[in-house]
Amino acid sequence: MELKNILVIFSTLLIFILVLNSCYYDQIVPPEIDISDVPPQSFSGDIIPIFNQSCNNAGCHSGAVSPDLRPANAYSALTNGGFINTSSPESSELYQWMLGNRSTPMPLSGPNADYNRRVLRWITDGALNN
Repeated sequence: MELKNILVIFSTLLIFILVLNSCYYDQIVPPEIDISDVPPQSFSGDIIPIFNQSCNNAGCHSGAVSPDLRPANAYSALTNGGFINTSSPESSELYQWMLGNRSTPMPLSGPNADYNRRVLRWITDGALNN
């Protein structure tokens, strides 16, 4: 009887150890986005047209939802609202929303790789109001 108890305890312990060792989580690393072939971006000439095409024309970011991305207000709304992080461009709120890493992807039609690369390049270059 004693040997049977030892075997049951040993088997239970072995199964417990195997189950614990089989549980792990893969870390999903986002792909690196290459912006080396993207020319420097101008806020007024390159970034505002993206907002006009996809963000502020549907009424969402035209004053109703923060940030206000209308041409006259966009730069101050982004910089004063904490949507831009020039020291870590990939972690900028604006860029994360555009990637779809927040609750709703922006634009609503889904992430646009070209827009994302252009906005990341602009932020990487210092997010100038040019």
